[in-house]
Amino acid sequence: MDINTLRSIVTVATFLVFIGIVAWAWSSRNAKGFDEAAQLPFKQDE
Repeated sequence: MDINTLRSIVTVATFLVFIGIVAWAWSSRNAKGFDEAAQLPFKQDE
């Protein structure tokens, strides 16, 4: 295994992790939690 093969493997692994993060962020299961977190700066303290 030379350095170019290792670089290719790391590139593909990084791309798969990126796709996984994007899929997680756009998942409908997480939408409610993200919407609540987006409103936190606008909530007034009681």
